[in-house]
Amino acid sequence: MNARSLILTCSLAALLMLTAVGRVCAADLNGPFDAANKLYAEGKYAAAADGYEQAIRQAQAAGVASPVLYFNAGNAEFKLGHLGRAIAAYRQAALLTPRDSEVLGNLAFVRNQVQGATVRPSPWQSWVGSLSFNEGTCLTAGFFWLTFILLGLKQIWPALAPRLRGITQIIICATVLSGAVLAVQSYSHFRGQTAVVTDANAMALSGPYKDAVNAFALHDGAELSVLDRHDDWLQVTDGSGRIGWLPGNQLELLPGA
Repeated sequence: MNARSLILTCSLAALLMLTAVGRVCAADLNGPFDAANKLYAEGKYAAAADGYEQAIRQAQAAGVASPVLYFNAGNAEFKLGHLGRAIAAYRQAALLTPRDSEVLGNLAFVRNQVQGATVRPSPWQSWVGSLSFNEGTCLTAGFFWLTFILLGLKQIWPALAPRLRGITQIIICATVLSGAVLAVQSYSHFRGQTAVVTDANAMALSGPYKDAVNAFALHDGAELSVLDRHDDWLQVTDGSGRIGWLPGNQLELLPGA
């Protein structure tokens, strides 16, 4: 067997192995997911929410990101009256499918049920968020390589340079714009962390300890910007600019909007 045949054989074997692993992972996830769907259909929302949470944990362990899991989990949590957990689940689904009308519609509906001050994404953040982080990365990479291909063609065939000048300038501008959007997405994803209140009796305190003075009350489902953390405590700010500390067990952390 020559080197080329050996490479093709190994590549095919690797592809078949990855396909088999993918099928095994899908089979492992379908069990608890289908069981949770059945419980939801029977009106057993608490058990369904637990089932979706189990499926989500298994998906995360397998390196799988499924917006359907988060969407269904959000539906179950909303049926239980857990606004914060529902919003957190819908937002996770929206990060994976940012243009899904059902996800966005349910998220907006639950957000309208939340009382008090809350942090909402700005129009700029909403526009940037219309692409998922992976989509933004692929788009920027595509424009980047297309720019170098066009520049290379102009060097290889100088006669094409006048014809390629206009399209090259457009692609360069698109590369810069998509790169700027990706930079905003990266900051929001890795640094601009937000949190959702999941406790109906949450009270922000003046410091990161239980005996601190009460600062202000927060409602279930309030979305907050995370400013700092100390041990298991998070310093947050709400939509009105108030700042306080909350224990982590009263919040669910999310990447930025």
